[in-house]
Amino acid sequence: MIQRFIEGQLQRLAAQFPIITITGPRQSGKTTLAQHYFQGYDYVNLEDPEIRAYATEDPKGFLADHPSPLIIDEVQRVPALLSYIQVIVDRDRKFGQYVLTGSHQPKLKVEISQSLAGRTGILQLLPLSIAELANCGCPLDRDTLLHRGFLPKLYALPEADAELEYSNYFATYVERDVRQLINLQHQHEFEVFVRLLAGRVGQLLNLNSLSDDIGVSAKTLKEWLNILEASYIVFRLPPYFENFGKRLVKTPKLYFTEPGLAAWLIGIKSADMVKRDPLIGNLFENMVIIEALKARLNAGNTPDMYFFRDQRGFEIDMLIAAERKIYPYEIKSARTWSSDFANHLKSFAERDAKIEKGTVIYAGDLKRSGNPAAVNFVNTAEIIPIK
Repeated sequence: MIQRFIEGQLQRLAAQFPIITITGPRQSGKTTLAQHYFQGYDYVNLEDPEIRAYATEDPKGFLADHPSPLIIDEVQRVPALLSYIQVIVDRDRKFGQYVLTGSHQPKLKVEISQSLAGRTGILQLLPLSIAELANCGCPLDRDTLLHRGFLPKLYALPEADAELEYSNYFATYVERDVRQLINLQHQHEFEVFVRLLAGRVGQLLNLNSLSDDIGVSAKTLKEWLNILEASYIVFRLPPYFENFGKRLVKTPKLYFTEPGLAAWLIGIKSADMVKRDPLIGNLFENMVIIEALKARLNAGNTPDMYFFRDQRGFEIDMLIAAERKIYPYEIKSARTWSSDFANHLKSFAERDAKIEKGTVIYAGDLKRSGNPAAVNFVNTAEIIPIK
């Protein structure tokens, strides 16, 4: 098993809360993490129809037959259980009694706020990070990573076919998860919407333009986008506009939490196709942004991630706010270093005293001299402020 860097945060929460809730997209490794870290706990999966029926019809009997310590997988399928779990943990007052996992953030958020507020520590687990792959000695070629992605299954089974895996992943998501979250009446249009979003990774989000292309109202597309974000398919990076100017872009940029899915959606079928694709820069930026997000979440931090762009087109790809300072990053997919990569960072640093020295993250050599610093994408997690 590949060691997950979120385990340190998991250990801290298990020593402070009676319940640990692990959320995240499907196939990100939630169940594997829970069973590996909490060995000796009983385990039940509410995706099993018989188990789910028992938990729904007789929650007291179900919990009596499965006493703590207990791992409950896909707990959002029987939300009524949480009220009964609340009664048990309030009575027993023990840490680490229950470990809950779930893929549907909206349902879990509502139920946790109503039943488990103050009783559960919450972790968000995304698929494998570059740092985790590097730690286990996996190859870290730019094009291979963008094609293959970061689903744990693809590394547990090296012979697994990435194209087939993402095809099944997407079909399962649309057929099962989306239908559980909304009454999807326009499945074809929804699938077209997701594919068009994949072709716009790293770009400003314009739902009105997409509405014209798909033939669905912008209001409906906004609802679909909220579902995609709530189920961890996409991530919206907000703009930063505090004190750096008045005429700034206030529209978010869109990324996929699984870069391999984005590559599959736009038709990339092999690693060799990546470097020839016109969206290579966008896909690489997507990967680095999500790596920064993983580093923040794995350390138990809120994302506090942004981008900067004014109406003249001046842009900084990523900003991270930490300890009342702003850390700027430029992201370049090129393998060859150019001093021009740092031009925007140098001028941006002059805007405000709280802006720290910038960093260029690119796909070339690991070591480069100069100011600002340049680092290879493999080291992304090491340079993201996590304190």
